[in-house]
Amino acid sequence: MRFGIFIPQGWRHDLVGIETADHWRVMATLAQHADQGPWESLWVYDHFHTVPIPSEEATHEAWTLMSAFAAATERIRLGQMCTCMGYRNPAYLAKVAATVDMISGGRVEMGIGGGWYEHEWRAYGYGFPAIGDRLGMLDEGVDIMRQAWSTGTATLDGTHYQVDGAIVRPLPLQDGGIPIWIAGGGEKVTLKIAAKYADYTNWSSVPEEFSHKRSVFEGHCAAIGRDPGEVVMTANFNTVVGETEGEVEERLDRIEARLAPFLGDRTEAYMADYRSRRALVGTIEQVSERLDDMRARGLAYAIHYFPEHAYDRSGVDLFERDVIPSLR
Repeated sequence: MRFGIFIPQGWRHDLVGIETADHWRVMATLAQHADQGPWESLWVYDHFHTVPIPSEEATHEAWTLMSAFAAATERIRLGQMCTCMGYRNPAYLAKVAATVDMISGGRVEMGIGGGWYEHEWRAYGYGFPAIGDRLGMLDEGVDIMRQAWSTGTATLDGTHYQVDGAIVRPLPLQDGGIPIWIAGGGEKVTLKIAAKYADYTNWSSVPEEFSHKRSVFEGHCAAIGRDPGEVVMTANFNTVVGETEGEVEERLDRIEARLAPFLGDRTEAYMADYRSRRALVGTIEQVSERLDDMRARGLAYAIHYFPEHAYDRSGVDLFERDVIPSLR
């Protein structure tokens, strides 16, 4: 199994209480630690407003961070889970990603999806197209990026995007262009787009849901004659790990206490997946068993978000020391 890690960027109120002027120092330090550790990749989210409620707490922009991490790290691969297709013209996005790939020495991953966070869509003046239109934008946008990275130009007279000989140079350093991760589990359209274009998929980390999505995805692959084994199946995990049950509960209590002043009456709902263990929460043995079960279901790449990461790295250290070696 391969492993990636999210770097806190504020989107999930995961930099609160830290002075804004110190945010980059914190993010860069965590990225450099991951670069020196067992992680294959680091990740950020592509969002502008915090969750579960929009607030005035900082949320740092994904592609700006990609460029900064490219310069601040040496080995680790760099991804976004996931870039919203509707937030940037796809030819422009292809150009940005190719430039970051050059800065990083060929380490960029392109996580891409249709987008869902209506509040920030409308607040930034993008409207909020119907889901069919957002997924149509995703399909056309990935087509444009594929062209750009393989030929250096892109042309498409589409329903949502029109580009006419857009020049995208330099090309990415990676042979064949930047790997594309199609994120989302929509069974009629998103998984069909993934079957068509994806190098990696990314959907639910709930075991039964993951297995169902895999079955649907494989059906779409069969319909177009593609071997699903060509595509790496991945999932994201909200992760809290401790050496004992008591330590796990103490970690959850600290996370909740830190978030409560900012989330108010939304705190309990936000913590529900952690408290119920629907998220990846437990002792080293419990977390390892859950991941091993997911591997048996076809998961090849697990990406982990640690809500305490910016404040307490001991959970990450524990995961690195005792979970990763048992599954790699």
